[in-house]
Amino acid sequence: MARYRTEDIRNIALVGHGGAGKTTLVERMLQHTGVLKSPGSVERGTTVSDFDPLEKVHGHSLHSKVIGFDYRSTRINLIDTPGYPDFLGRALAVLPAVETAAVVVNAQTGVQMVTGRMMEWAKARDLDRLVIVNHIDADNVDLKTTLQQIRAQFGAECLPLNLPADGGGAVVDCFFSPDGRPTDFSSVTQAHTELIDQVVEVDDALMELYLEQGQSLSLEQLHEPFEKALREGHLIPVCFVSARTGAGLDQLLEVFARLLPNPMEGNPPVFLKGEGPAAERVPLAADPARHALAHVFKVAIDPFVGRLGVFRIHQGTITKDSQLFIGDGRKPFKVGHLFTLQGKETVEVPEGIPGDICAVAKIDDIHFDAVLHDSHEDDHIHLRSLTFPTPMHGLAIHARSRGDEQRLSDTLQKLAAEDPSVRIEHNSVLNETVLRGLGDLHVRVMLETMKERFNVEVETRPPRIAYHETVSLPAEGHHRHKKQTGGAGQFGEVFLRVKPLERGAGYQFVDAVVGGVIPRQFIPAVEKGVLQALHEGVIAGYPLQDLEVAVYDGKYHAVDSKEVAFVSAGKKAFIDAVKKARPVVLEPIVNIAITVPSAAMGDITADLSGRRGRISNTRALAGGMIEISGQVPLSEVEQYQSQLKSMTGGHGAYTIELSHYDPVPARTQQQLIAEFKPSETEES
Repeated sequence: MARYRTEDIRNIALVGHGGAGKTTLVERMLQHTGVLKSPGSVERGTTVSDFDPLEKVHGHSLHSKVIGFDYRSTRINLIDTPGYPDFLGRALAVLPAVETAAVVVNAQTGVQMVTGRMMEWAKARDLDRLVIVNHIDADNVDLKTTLQQIRAQFGAECLPLNLPADGGGAVVDCFFSPDGRPTDFSSVTQAHTELIDQVVEVDDALMELYLEQGQSLSLEQLHEPFEKALREGHLIPVCFVSARTGAGLDQLLEVFARLLPNPMEGNPPVFLKGEGPAAERVPLAADPARHALAHVFKVAIDPFVGRLGVFRIHQGTITKDSQLFIGDGRKPFKVGHLFTLQGKETVEVPEGIPGDICAVAKIDDIHFDAVLHDSHEDDHIHLRSLTFPTPMHGLAIHARSRGDEQRLSDTLQKLAAEDPSVRIEHNSVLNETVLRGLGDLHVRVMLETMKERFNVEVETRPPRIAYHETVSLPAEGHHRHKKQTGGAGQFGEVFLRVKPLERGAGYQFVDAVVGGVIPRQFIPAVEKGVLQALHEGVIAGYPLQDLEVAVYDGKYHAVDSKEVAFVSAGKKAFIDAVKKARPVVLEPIVNIAITVPSAAMGDITADLSGRRGRISNTRALAGGMIEISGQVPLSEVEQYQSQLKSMTGGHGAYTIELSHYDPVPARTQQQLIAEFKPSETEES
């Protein structure tokens, strides 16, 4: 493979709603650059990206894939991401690895749910953004309206770098050549002028020169302000292309190579050293001679190949003999083999430089979001926290075959290691393991993965709703634990107060004991007892949250006081206080966004209101669709997929994410309390 410099690299994530044609676009680029003789087909399951057996079954991407190829003197690393809302977490995970998010829009459907969300996430990560309008040759498309919709939703800074011509059969450049042939709408001269006007606004000196000279600015003069406009979000270029015919492909690759930022020009990701408010930003440099530092943005686990960690190098050089530390680990691992990726194919390379995307295999300790480095000077460095949608869809699962419990546990951990939007919950009180994901399809695919890849089959049922408990008023509690069993006794007495905190504040423990009435060594035991009751629940068997517990008084015995006595006293004093503090059960409230045909809007809004939902917004989308946004209790939409499907003839889709917790209706609380059977066991 030809070697290159960091300045020659372009790292681009292809993101956007499912069906936009991202995978087909990758195939066409691979053919155009000579990597493939002919493009593969998503329908036939022959694409480089969608090689997973389940992807071939489902007919769309389920995982993000790295595809590298050379275009002239430029090394282009594309990351093809899944576009269905259920797999949004897998797409978001790759954003720290790239300088540019290329948001692909289907010209037939316009801006859809995931399109908008990926634009927002890319902006939040300070990425350069590019919009690619695909399927421009499809029947009955109105590309002028599509561009207007893009600008209406994402801002007037969305300007075309090229324009469609011949009814979508060709594309005409508007940036490099100010005078072009006629297009399907607008004009090349007008588009070129708007682009230059937008770019020079970020450079006062160049603007002054531009006003004096008119449009006679060279590409060299425009390069730096163009990159600055991209970095600041002052310009979001729009390109038109047809992945089916290849129209616009030359222009798109030219944009990649000549206009998109290299790793030295984009906004660098934020790395921090230390935790919390004291964490300090660590400046990195795309310098191959400095300490090596890389970030793991993807982990893939195969029962035969082992664990594959895919990472972006941000600083330094990594070779096949490098010794790398994982996070603050004290023991390094040796890079025996260093790979670049081409879908499922791994290509061994001698080294990786800043900007490269590489992989190592069979390193058991490597994990998602890990920072790899070659010097202890870089211990405790981590990437600014990545925020993912909260997985709310769940199924309670247990092994179908006796004796498979450990294999099931191991497999669940592997699924969670691969996907940052998977959550495994185990409720010890109910002895219930819940697998949670971002949607019904997400969870279903994980179950299929368990069976096909790891040969583990499970039984499933709906999980219990993740209710919480809290208190409404301040109150005091007291308990004296005293036992005498013939030998040494047990004694501990605790007085404490509870008070409510604002929603979302969690739990706080305060040691307000003075005068040594409870010796310091027993305070942790008191909190241990409080935490036991807090996790087990007091009135309905659900964990408590949003309250402060302050221990302020008590008694001890010089001989009989032991840790176990204060654990029991703390637990029962807490239960006593909670019961006096007007306890309430809280239910999860989720933000919901539903996309349905406009004709179904009345039925959907009426149904949502019947589920105690509150509608906050409706928005017209392309293709006769509408998006309805609002909030609804999670318990009301646990099985919503099937109902939505029947109400919309299979044309509805929705996403949910946790918003907050609110008290349940009084009748529901009474029912939950009646069903709760508290444990009678006691520490002895």
